Amino acid sequence: MATVVKHRGVNIILLEAGEQLLQVCRTGDIGIVEDGEGWWIKFIGDNGAIDCYGQPYPSYNEALWTAKAAAEYGV
Repeated sequence: MATVVKHRGVNIILLEAGEQLLQVCRTGDIGIVEDGEGWWIKFIGDNGAIDCYGQPYPSYNEALWTAKAAAEYGV
């Protein structure tokens, strides 16, 4: 089950293995997804649009702090 961290009114959602981003996240959420390359930050926009940074982060903590920084700017 996904873990939700609320920061500045933004849901930052850590997805578990096998969970689908758009089944768990909604517009305005930030998803954190791990794969073999690292930890990806995914921004969920209107109508299921997904945007992300070009490279994964090497650790969950770095991804989380970056997501919190994005939430500070009202992503």
